[in-house]
Amino acid sequence: MSTTSGPNDLTSRLRHRLEADRQQIEETAARELERLGESLSAVASGALRSIEADTAEANARMRALLLRAWMRPLVVGLSLFLGISGGSWATTHWLWRSIERRIEALATLNLQIDEARWTLTEIEETTWGVTLREIDGERFVVLPAGTLDDPPWTVRGRPAVRLSKE
Repeated sequence: MSTTSGPNDLTSRLRHRLEADRQQIEETAARELERLGESLSAVASGALRSIEADTAEANARMRALLLRAWMRPLVVGLSLFLGISGGSWATTHWLWRSIERRIEALATLNLQIDEARWTLTEIEETTWGVTLREIDGERFVVLPAGTLDDPPWTVRGRPAVRLSKE
């Protein structure tokens, strides 16, 4: 056995040493890359969870905002509908009552007119057509036509008797 080494031995040992160092570096790099990958995976998962939570929160706020945005016009529209409907009903009800009162008043007036006509007819029958007139402050009793032959006064072609002024 020789204790001296030749140039080939040195090269061979250097190659082995370089190969061993390269393998060690590759293994260390692989371990570090694996740890880095796991760390990145954890960070990415955390970021994804954070994004999902933020998105869910933003969606909830957006739903609440949309609900409020739709509720206001809905409430205003419903209020307008109820106000117009109630007002229309009240106006119609008031008009209906007013018309009913006027119909009742007209019926009462027609009844009073019929009674007055009947009374007038009865008065004309019982007074034989005699009427009272006032002309320029003078009072006359107007008689039926043909009751006096030569009347001193006439009112619309009918004989009349002047009453005293006192």
